[in-house]
Amino acid sequence: MRLSLLSFLLCLFTSINALHFYLDANQKRCFVEELPSDTVVEGHYRALEWSEKESKYLENPDLGIIVEVQEEPSAHVVVKTVGPLEGRFTFTSHEASDHSICLSTNYTTWFSHTHIRMNLDIVVGSSKADVEKDRSHISDMSSKIRDLNNKLEDIRREQQYQREREADYRDLSEATNSKAVWYSLAQIIVLVATCAWQMRHLKRFFEDRKMR
Repeated sequence: MRLSLLSFLLCLFTSINALHFYLDANQKRCFVEELPSDTVVEGHYRALEWSEKESKYLENPDLGIIVEVQEEPSAHVVVKTVGPLEGRFTFTSHEASDHSICLSTNYTTWFSHTHIRMNLDIVVGSSKADVEKDRSHISDMSSKIRDLNNKLEDIRREQQYQREREADYRDLSEATNSKAVWYSLAQIIVLVATCAWQMRHLKRFFEDRKMR
């Protein structure tokens, strides 16, 4: 009972984004996911094309979907593939950063008025494919333990990601404080130099007055 409850709570750390949107044949739609390092992302999509004749969205075997995934801001291409109207893609983030997931069609004409309805499910923190296949060969208890270990690993990655963010923030704060200290010292030096110059100028002024 405790194991089941813990497994249920840990499942909350797996992010599942279900998207439903429309795009024209010559459009590209992108979505940004902020990912920790070494995180598996799995996407499932399904596209339907508007039929003027049937006045509804239907499956078109000639329709292909282009999936592009890039790391930001380096623009490193992680995934670039052309699939059928319904398919899936999987990738692993190599470092903690934003990842843009873009979808477009294989239609190349800019004068096409074709409308596409897309359904996209993005699962962040899923298990790797070979692990999913092996589950049919192990006992129910072993499967639950493996799931629990996967969730704990996801938590560890999330904690590592937060530590990296905190380290970046700390470095930025220290750099800002250092600049503020040097700026204050520079102001003090200028003020002291100005006072010394004014005192010297006043001393010469009074000495000249005495000589007269």
